[in-house]
Order: sequence, then structure tokens, then C-alpha cells
Amino acid sequence: MNYVLRTRLQKRVGNFFSYLIMILVAITVLVPFAGLLLTSIKQDSEYIVWPIILFPEIPQWINYVNAFLLIPLSRVAVRTAVLGIVVSILVTFSSSLVGFAFARYKVKGSRFLFFLVVSLMIIPVIVILIPQFIIYSYLHLTNSYWPWIFNAIAGNSFFIFLFRQFFLSFPKELEDAAEVDGASPFRIYWQIFLPNAKPVIAAVMVFAFQGVWSDYFMPLILLNDDKTLLSVKLASGYVNPQGFSLTTISMAANVMYIIPLVILFFLAQKHIIRGVVTSGLKG
Repeated sequence: MNYVLRTRLQKRVGNFFSYLIMILVAITVLVPFAGLLLTSIKQDSEYIVWPIILFPEIPQWINYVNAFLLIPLSRVAVRTAVLGIVVSILVTFSSSLVGFAFARYKVKGSRFLFFLVVSLMIIPVIVILIPQFIIYSYLHLTNSYWPWIFNAIAGNSFFIFLFRQFFLSFPKELEDAAEVDGASPFRIYWQIFLPNAKPVIAAVMVFAFQGVWSDYFMPLILLNDDKTLLSVKLASGYVNPQGFSLTTISMAANVMYIIPLVILFFLAQKHIIRGVVTSGLKG
């Protein structure tokens, strides 16, 4: 009896701390977003005063209208979204193809090569921006979107890792049966492996789109103002003639900047979680 009571007590205590941690994490995530949302409907005079005014006296929804009037927000957003979609499709195809080769074809040096590819994940992207800029300058590809296209075609080490781990879980008999029927390696990849990798595809496409949507340093270095992407435009576009930041309007634009990513994640969250989790089940 004491054992049963002790087990129940331990379970309740464990549940209590689990819920407490989740609540604290939720507060940590939601409080900054709530501050962003409240600031976006304030007047500038309400934003810069002390003590802090938490709620605006009169919500300034006009800030959202001004966010579109001060810069070509919709045009830049569409441009960024189109590039994000193209990049996500290309990097999904290239990374899945490389991941398939690493998972299903064991040749001399393949394990070392895979280790080399995965080790690239530890290199910060900002470290290779200047070398990339020099290369693309020699190729006369700056102020264009070709650098994003070429990077997508080259694949992504993290995405290659996800696909490789997922494809390892496929039974060898399935591949052997397809080969007996005369299927080529690409046909096996295209008609058997790729259609069954929807969770990983969803995760990779969302991550790739988010990478372009939130990319700041690469467009800052490679693109002029007339071709730049959304994050750079948001950071530099909302200033008055005196050069001071229009913070409340900028916050309104940032709310609209975040919303598509939130919607995208909630629509694909089951596939994302399943894709990431299942990719780590087999080594």
C-alpha cells in the first residue's frame, strides 16, 4: 500500500514540475511577443515614457497601415516569400538525393565523407559570408538571387543528415524488390523513398523557408536596397527624416513579419516533430 501511495505521489510531483517548467517556458516565449504586440499599437509618446505604459490609451491600429506606406512592404514580402519557396524546393531535392546516397550505398570513404558533411554544421554561417561574397563578386553574381539558388543546389548539411537518418530506417528488402523489377537507383529514390519521407520533407521545407525569410546578413552583404529581402528592409526602412527610428511602426511591421512563420509552423508542426524525431532513431 505504501509503495502504491509513494508511486502516486512521485508521479504527481513529477507532473507538477513538468507543468511548471512548461508554464515557465511558455511565459518566456509569450511575454516578449506580447510586448511586441502592445508596442505596435502605441503612440511614440507612450513608448518612450517612464514608468512604462503597459496598455495604450487608444490603440493605434494606423501603425499597421503606415508600415505599408513607409516602405514597399508587400512587394518585398512577396519577393522574399517567392525566393524562400524556390530555395526550399531546391534544397529539399538536393539534400534528399545526397541523403539517399549516403543511406543506401556504402562505398569506400562514404562514412568519412558523411562525417565531413555533418561536421560543416558546426561552422557558423557568418564565417563563410565574406569568402562567399568574394567568390560571387568574381562571378558577377552580387545583387542577384543566384547565390541563394546555388547554395540550395549544393544542399545543406543538416538537411542531408535528416534525410540520411530517415532513409536508413527503410528495409533493404524494399530496395531489393525494386531492383529486381528493373528500377534504377534514381527511380527507387523518386518513387519509393521520397514519397514516404513526407515528415522530413515538411520539416526541411519549413526550416529552409524560415532561413530565407529571416536571413539578414547575406542579403545585407550581397544585395542593394532595391533588391534586398524582408529582414533587412524592416531593420533599415522605418526611420523619420531626422534619422530616428519609428519604433511603434517598426514593431507593427515585425508583428506581420512573424505571423506567417507562426502560421506555417502550426500547420506543419506534426510533420516537423515527426520528421525530426524519426530521423534520429537510427544511426
